[in-house]
Amino acid sequence: MKISMRGSAARSATSMRPHATMRAGRIAGMLAGLFALTAACAMAPVQAAGAYPDKPIRIIVPVAAGGTVDLVARLVAKGLSEELHQSVIVENKPGASGLLGTREVARAPADGYTLLAVANTFASAPQFVPDAGYDPIADFAPVTQTCQIPMVLVANPTVPQRTVKALIERARAHPGEVSYASSGVGSTGYIAAELFSKQAGLKMLSVSYKGNSQALTDLVGGQVMIMFDQVSTSGIYVKAGKLNALGVTTTTRSKLLPDVPTIAEAGLPGFEDDTFNAILAPAGTPAPVVAKLHDAIAKVLRRPETEAVLTKQGIEVKPSESPAAFGAILKRAVEKYRAIDHETAPAKS
Repeated sequence: MKISMRGSAARSATSMRPHATMRAGRIAGMLAGLFALTAACAMAPVQAAGAYPDKPIRIIVPVAAGGTVDLVARLVAKGLSEELHQSVIVENKPGASGLLGTREVARAPADGYTLLAVANTFASAPQFVPDAGYDPIADFAPVTQTCQIPMVLVANPTVPQRTVKALIERARAHPGEVSYASSGVGSTGYIAAELFSKQAGLKMLSVSYKGNSQALTDLVGGQVMIMFDQVSTSGIYVKAGKLNALGVTTTTRSKLLPDVPTIAEAGLPGFEDDTFNAILAPAGTPAPVVAKLHDAIAKVLRRPETEAVLTKQGIEVKPSESPAAFGAILKRAVEKYRAIDHETAPAKS
């Protein structure tokens, strides 16, 4: 009887071994699959950067073609396609002062295939425009600054004050009398004028237009007295004698207008304001992809032929040292614009 029981137990144990072996095999297989999945997830950013890009890239320009943002974006796109061996397409999507195209990129997949080309109005718009629809810090991954563009304080030739110091004295003596043109609340010209007013302790009359060309036309015609504008667009009027240049907004003189002093040296020490252009991606874009874009764009901007085209327009090529470095610049700009008190002025048609 005992022998029979031992034999039965032995047969039972023997019959269980294949099932135990199968379960152990399944567990081992599951663990192997888990380890493989974990390794794949860990390697995903590296693989994404290595394979990127494997399809065309879009650069959205949220303003009309022909301006500085568009010019720089197209130069970047051409060189970037050569560096990355992939098509890079520029799409102009103007509307709502650049907000429509900007919002589109904020909502785009964070995969590095939809980028945004902007000026620093991108950082100021949420401060001046109700319901701008995006946060310049939270909704975007900074890639790089591309360039800086000095602005110049220009005046109609009928304005008797020919220096920054004299203009400040007049504006202080007659609050609200000195009128300045801009292409709207939150535009680069508007911001420069408001910073100038705040630092100099004076009040000027804001005259807002629907576009920069309209503002320049009325300035040349004498309907307004002064304007802060990019040297790349006002420089031709200064050289033609149609406008007087009182000072540039950067800490160093413009190569396009070397005889024009800085505003800081001409009557308002410490004043500085320039416009920057930049490339951004949607927030959440993998860091290796952002780094690859940054390095490729920097190479494009440092090409002699690229720099020659931009320098001729008075534009200083200035890529950021890293995405993080540009992120710091962007954050400082947002903080600066938030400190500006402003009143909304209706735009002239």
